[in-house]
Amino acid sequence: MSSEAKVISVIGIVTIIIIGVGAFFMGGASSPDKPQKAADASIVVRPDSHSQKASGAKVTLAEFGDFQCPACGASYPIVTQILQEYKGKVNFAFRQYPLPVHQNAQSAAEASEAAGAQGKFFEMYDALYANQAEWSENKNPIDIYVKYAKNIGLDTNKFKKDVEDKKYEAQIKKDQSDGDSLGVNATPTFFINGIKQTGGLPYNEFKTKIEEALKK
Repeated sequence: MSSEAKVISVIGIVTIIIIGVGAFFMGGASSPDKPQKAADASIVVRPDSHSQKASGAKVTLAEFGDFQCPACGASYPIVTQILQEYKGKVNFAFRQYPLPVHQNAQSAAEASEAAGAQGKFFEMYDALYANQAEWSENKNPIDIYVKYAKNIGLDTNKFKKDVEDKKYEAQIKKDQSDGDSLGVNATPTFFINGIKQTGGLPYNEFKTKIEEALKK
């Protein structure tokens, strides 16, 4: 072997050793991520939050949502399916987080709160998400909200006045403030027993996370 070849060989061996040592000391960087810390349950769901509770349920699913958000609309049937499949095992709470970029999000939040004041929050929640395409870009969505209010048996005069007067604006802002304190900056943001999940989840992934939470 020529002297030049020997030098190249030695350099190669030294390089391999350096890479190996480096990998050893860098090994901690490739270790599994630490489990995410659960958020404060007393902030994720307040005593007056709109909730569907089941006695003995081990899992609480909370959504910070925007009724006009397309991703929230896409998540709605998945959430509905999960809640049906795990009925009695999962509590559900909805928190308001209307985004300024959506022109009718605030009024839709007002509509749901006005319905809630008459004991029909989740009926309006269903109507708004299931018919999102009908009202989301409408220049006068309140008339459409009133139609939903009539369909679910509300006092439509009171409902319309409450929405037009923005009677529940402060309550909506409280939800948004809680969301901000929890690091919410997009919709939908879900919390599964306090563990944050930003964005919608496919059904199978949602199911897996619920199953994992039930086992803990």
